[in-house]
Amino acid sequence: MKKVMKFSQELVPLVLSGEKATTWRLWDDKNLQEGDYISLVKRPELEEFAQAIITNVSEKKMGRINKDDFLGHEKFKNQKEMYETYSDYYKRKVDGNTPVKIIRFRLIK
Repeated sequence: MKKVMKFSQELVPLVLSGEKATTWRLWDDKNLQEGDYISLVKRPELEEFAQAIITNVSEKKMGRINKDDFLGHEKFKNQKEMYETYSDYYKRKVDGNTPVKIIRFRLIK
């Protein structure tokens, strides 16, 4: 069965344009790995809007995110905004010690 990654509505156009080709996932319950074929799904409808292959996966703590990790990813004003955004996405407290999976992907035509 193909793995699924969900994206909020405002990110869908960025993914489709290729501007967003990196996603950060916390508490990965799908064991996403390089080489996985994934279905990209829009929230809240849960409709597939694209398919992709994972080209690279790395892990680190949120506090260790650097400018290279932002390549192909949306930016934040500061760390506080980044932690608040992910706390809202996951409905759990996120801070500099929270592990993050940095996932790079390529759309499949």
